[in-house]
Amino acid sequence: MMVDHSLPFARDAAVLDANALRDIALEAGADDVGLVSLDDPALDDQRGDILAAFPFARTLISFVLRMNRENIRSPARSVANLEFHHAADDCDEVARAIAHSLEARGVRAAYPSMGFPMEASRWPDKMWVLSHKPVAVAAGLGRMGLHRNVIHPKFGNFILLGTVAVDIDLETRARPLEFNPCFECKLCVAACPTGAIAPDGHFDFGACYTHNYREFMGGFGEWVETIADSKSARAYRAKVSDAETVSMWQSLAFGPNYKAAYCMAVCPAGADVIGAYQADKKHYLQEIVDPLQKKAETVYVIADSDAEAYVARRFPGKTPKRVGSTPRPVTIAGFLSGLRLRFQRNKSTGLDAVYHFVFTGADRRSATIVIANKTLSVDDGLVGDKGLTVTADSETWLRFVRKETSLVWALLRGKIRLRGDPRLLLAFGRCFPG
Repeated sequence: MMVDHSLPFARDAAVLDANALRDIALEAGADDVGLVSLDDPALDDQRGDILAAFPFARTLISFVLRMNRENIRSPARSVANLEFHHAADDCDEVARAIAHSLEARGVRAAYPSMGFPMEASRWPDKMWVLSHKPVAVAAGLGRMGLHRNVIHPKFGNFILLGTVAVDIDLETRARPLEFNPCFECKLCVAACPTGAIAPDGHFDFGACYTHNYREFMGGFGEWVETIADSKSARAYRAKVSDAETVSMWQSLAFGPNYKAAYCMAVCPAGADVIGAYQADKKHYLQEIVDPLQKKAETVYVIADSDAEAYVARRFPGKTPKRVGSTPRPVTIAGFLSGLRLRFQRNKSTGLDAVYHFVFTGADRRSATIVIANKTLSVDDGLVGDKGLTVTADSETWLRFVRKETSLVWALLRGKIRLRGDPRLLLAFGRCFPG
């Protein structure tokens, strides 16, 4: 005789409404909880990736975990990273406890990591299984600040985010936070050592990634290549200081370390945080912002980038150090999407041009790229009048971008063909240094 175990499970699951799910998450250790249906329009650009990992998902439990603010604010990055690592582990433990509790009630539930590990085989494309930030915003737990961190109305940006996917439909719809706790004080702009955050809201992803994530992923890969290219220990030490080698070892042994995250450290938003800033702004700046600005440190930059010029102009006490550009695209789609992330708008000053790209071969695609008024747009297909048409074998173009072949070689063999003013290609390259 076969026993049907589904009946008690289904009966237990049926009584789990929104309040019950919130209680389970809070009991597991979450500091705040939000729920959002997977069919919420706010998740339209996330749904496919979520279902690929969790095909049973119908509702997402989003939660926040508070971090210790003073650790994050410390100029000693080992102190800040200690909190990041411990809070990340706690976040994963809370997610696991929620999933464990739901599974005991007969509900299918699973969770991705707060940060790492990720699907490294997808590199350099999207490695993470689920994007916690848009889920948290859709669930009403906060809003994105000028610095691209989620700001909780009470805890500010001193939080980490977790998500649990569950096989439950909820009648209650999520309501995004009605106001943005970010009041654009611009302290994140002032503190960022690379100039990645601009006062007008522009964000230079490449500048942030190159420095802050130096000991993660692409930066680690570039360091390995530096070792491979060094003919001797002396040649290696000419490129990498002993302190940098020890720092990389520490990241390998104890977990990768963020180089800055100063934008988070100085942010005064949130009901629990803003009091000290409002009470004495001058003291707040002296105690929290000034030490980070004045800290003598190496800032990793791409050669001839906006960040390199910014460090030299804004922070004479910090030392810009040129490093290789990573990640490197392996598909035409990756090349095109990466342009938006690596565009250097100050390097495009004075450029007003339309580029038609026609990629042939194994990875066929056409695209129109417009650079004008220090802005970039990338559209599928060939649109409008072109200033320069680039027709290229897709694999050859990717090898050229990765510096594995020369443009002259490709032009001579007809693998890349230009129609229009070739100087526009040089101007294009200046907008994407490295």
